Amino acid sequence: MSEYSGPFTSVNDVNERLAAVDYLADEAIETVVYLAERLGKPILVEGPAGVGKTELARAVATARNADLIRLQCYEGLDEAKALYEWNYKKQLLRITHARTGSTDETWDTVEDDLFGEEYLLERPLLKALRNPRATVLLIDEVDKVDFEFEALLLEILSEFQVTIPELGTVTGTRIPFVLLTSNNTRELSEALKRRCLYLHIDYPSLEREKQIVLAKVPQASEQLAEQLVRIVRSLRQLELKKPPSVSETLDWARTLLELGFGTIDADVAIGTMNVLLKYQQDIEKAVRHLATPIRPEMN
Repeated sequence: MSEYSGPFTSVNDVNERLAAVDYLADEAIETVVYLAERLGKPILVEGPAGVGKTELARAVATARNADLIRLQCYEGLDEAKALYEWNYKKQLLRITHARTGSTDETWDTVEDDLFGEEYLLERPLLKALRNPRATVLLIDEVDKVDFEFEALLLEILSEFQVTIPELGTVTGTRIPFVLLTSNNTRELSEALKRRCLYLHIDYPSLEREKQIVLAKVPQASEQLAEQLVRIVRSLRQLELKKPPSVSETLDWARTLLELGFGTIDADVAIGTMNVLLKYQQDIEKAVRHLATPIRPEMN
């Protein structure tokens, strides 16, 4: 946990606290995070897969000593899985007990019990609203859900409350810090975008990715970090089905150290390329690229 706690007090405070948990943010990230805190607005974070969008939510939660609650979006996600549902097995046991037990309970009494707190199963959205502690709510890969589910999110994020017919309106105990991530697989609604502050995270610059490697893999030498980020950058310029992400850059650095390599030549790079790339056609293209003589990034 970070030594800090509570809301961010300035852009510089964001910088210091994220750096303290090894998240190296640029000025755009720091500014949007601070404004989201001050304005109480969600952040919509877009960009290629693997550039640190999800990691930003984790870093903000750690920096604020807050609970991280994650809703992983997927095609077909519905209200029951995202918001709440009733514990049907437990309700059935309650009904069975009422029917077989020596009790004069009326059905109205049983029905009132069935839809009480004891039978409510909180899913991520409701859990975030009712959590008494400071909370960071991560709604991950929101571009995978349909427009109907977007409408549900818009309602919740606009008022930070939800109506449960059997219990009434549930208002957020503490407004969570909300981040929504998108990989741009489809266009999100204008209504959802208007509700959020917008942040685009792209692949980092050479120098910034080198700093990330040195921060996350401290055993790596500066020379090794310099070599591998240059190679990764050159691979991202190829037409690959899946360019290497920052997390895969870190995996490659750890792999090279585990195998005892302190520097990288073409043979080392080609021999460990399956750590960076996950499609055979990409590996074959990268091998041809790396085998080309006089590659300056190898030096």
